[in-house]
Amino acid sequence: MSEVVNDIFAEAAVGDGLPAEQRRWAMFTYLIGLSMSVLDGNIANTALPSIASQLGASPEASIWVVNAFLLAVAICVLPLSSLADIIGYKRVYQGGLALFIVASIGCSLPHSLTTLILARALQGVAAAGMWSISAAMMRYTYPKALLGRAVGLSGIIVFSSAAAGPSIASGILAIASWHWLFAINVPFGLLSLSLSERFLVKAPGTRHRWDLWSGLLNAVTVTLLITAIEDVGDAGRGLIIAVELVGAAALGTLMVRRQMKLRHPMLAVDLFKKPIFRMATAASFCAFMGQGLAFVVLPFYFIDGLGVSQVKAGLLLTPWPLAAGAMSHFAGRLADRYPFWVLGTIGMTVMTGGLLLLGLAPAHPTTLQIVWRAALGGAGFGFFGAPNNRALVANAPRERAGGAGGIMTMSRLVGQAIGIALVAVIFGIMAHGDATLRSSTFALLCGSGFTVLAAAVCFSSIRAPHHEPA
Repeated sequence: MSEVVNDIFAEAAVGDGLPAEQRRWAMFTYLIGLSMSVLDGNIANTALPSIASQLGASPEASIWVVNAFLLAVAICVLPLSSLADIIGYKRVYQGGLALFIVASIGCSLPHSLTTLILARALQGVAAAGMWSISAAMMRYTYPKALLGRAVGLSGIIVFSSAAAGPSIASGILAIASWHWLFAINVPFGLLSLSLSERFLVKAPGTRHRWDLWSGLLNAVTVTLLITAIEDVGDAGRGLIIAVELVGAAALGTLMVRRQMKLRHPMLAVDLFKKPIFRMATAASFCAFMGQGLAFVVLPFYFIDGLGVSQVKAGLLLTPWPLAAGAMSHFAGRLADRYPFWVLGTIGMTVMTGGLLLLGLAPAHPTTLQIVWRAALGGAGFGFFGAPNNRALVANAPRERAGGAGGIMTMSRLVGQAIGIALVAVIFGIMAHGDATLRSSTFALLCGSGFTVLAAAVCFSSIRAPHHEPA
């Protein structure tokens, strides 16, 4: 591990970025907050049965402990990324981290489901603040020659936190109540907050006016879109879903038109003038549709299709994020030397192979046969992720890095949500009686179709100009 860290923070013979020692501490500071927010986005899933039991809530109502967090992130990430461009990413990170600490205290104290959901929504707002500045953090901290390695390190933390989430939650729940899942954030949050004042560079910001109407249009559009996606699996809500989708499309169109008239748009439509930025965003969207679909369908495939226990199903899923994290570091190093179209195409091709092999696995696969297929899919995703994110970060001017980070996060959230909704549609159409295995196979093959599309988008960027702004 020390070798990896030393390699990540190696000196660069360029004039931008922070000195090596401060760069180490700045990234350490940010990664504390990032890992906390990613963990809290995952550990609540494991604790839902315990939370519902202790608070006397139904499973349907308790799911809002998860949904409130995700919806708040989706609504707030673009407005907060715009705010980061205005006042500087450091202040947005510190504000988000302070709110996350307060919200974590709130999550650890409630005596009702309603107060817990409200506290989780605040956590989502705070997480959006920390996630929205990821691109700006890297642009102001790292020299251009090490951007890929910075993205790779961030990927290691994200994937490792996602993989460790269920285990950490299970460990805490074995010795304490679910309240400690959130209370444990407080000391780590205070540590990161204290370090941030000293080690995070203070970016000047553009100081333009924050656009309230864009923020409102974004909030309503995203809410309608996400709720429509979540309702897709409910056949009795067809009319409501149609109204939500039409409303989201209409308001989304109004928002885009408004952004095109603004000098400093909240939705960074100006960045889409660069072909590489457009293609990297499209590839990310397709890749996360495949990833979201796979991560939802695989537990059904393992538990209902193959008949393994819930504990073993969790273990069978672990190779995916572990391989993705390991490959993210390796691909990040390569991304500083090789073009996006090469690495992105390879990554999505490998992920496609993993999904196809999982979908076409033997009727009674061994544990090893599942593990190496899942690891292959995760490795392909990790190999794609770092170069793709580097392309998004590097092809935005530093003063527009907040907007780039917002688009990067939104493509992930919306792509995953659509992939999850497609699983509900497939299962609703095909899963009758004992057809779960057949439905899971079809869903995995559909996921491979999205990754093929992502590979095609990556490859098509070979003809796009690759000039990166300073």
